[in-house]
Amino acid sequence: MAGVPEPAVLPGAEPFDLRGGGDGSTGVLLVHGFTGSPHSMRPWGDYLAAAGLRVSCPLLPGHGTRWQDMAATTWHDWYGAADAAFGELSRSCERVFVMGLSMGGTLTLRLAEEHGPRVAGAVTVNASLGTDRRIAALAPLLWRVMPTFPGVAGDIRAPGVREVGYSRVPTRAFVSLRELWALTRADLGRITCPVVAYRSTTDHVVEPTSGRLLLAGITSAPVEERLLHDSYHVATLDNDRETIFKGSVDFVTTHSPAGAPGRDEPRPDEPRRGHDG
Repeated sequence: MAGVPEPAVLPGAEPFDLRGGGDGSTGVLLVHGFTGSPHSMRPWGDYLAAAGLRVSCPLLPGHGTRWQDMAATTWHDWYGAADAAFGELSRSCERVFVMGLSMGGTLTLRLAEEHGPRVAGAVTVNASLGTDRRIAALAPLLWRVMPTFPGVAGDIRAPGVREVGYSRVPTRAFVSLRELWALTRADLGRITCPVVAYRSTTDHVVEPTSGRLLLAGITSAPVEERLLHDSYHVATLDNDRETIFKGSVDFVTTHSPAGAPGRDEPRPDEPRRGHDG
């Protein structure tokens, strides 16, 4: 609506676009989690950019401001933003990898389902595909009388580390997340790119059920689960983050032409890029 100011973004929750020192041929789309923000992905993005990769991490609609803004959004909005960012990267990079945390992992899998060979590979960290909590099934009936429930942000084992995210979960948005889960689970067999799935052995947000569903559902592509023993849900900010970061760069290198991700010099016909877009 004209004259209505955009909601203020929380400090640290800003989207980012990083242009590493490589030749720009390989891009990585990072997708943050439900009620979270790009804050949980920034250290990962910095690591990937330092390895010479172009990195983009959008702020999903309704996130990074206040939970009331998220209550008015659905999975179509979140996926639409991730899909648009993927399209932009694809126009400037020869190959694009998609990587996500929690619901960002769900959206990452959905992008791989929808775009097929255009996705060079996918890395998920504690991707959510369902829940064992019985009350979740009642959410479609409860959202009018219980508009929010306690937040899930900040499940981190490392002392003193904080995640920029919401302290409340909009119930209506959670109902939409359940729709995304069902759709993504049903189409996991469409994924054809290689997948690495990191999973914390202790996670107070996403149960092991999601990991089992992911491994069982991907039937047309190589998939490998890697366990994290020293992190909780937000593993990208936790004790195992270096394991994730290094593993994702190795994954990109393995599934790219020799030397492509980390080239230090640009092509002769391409200007040198800085580290921040």
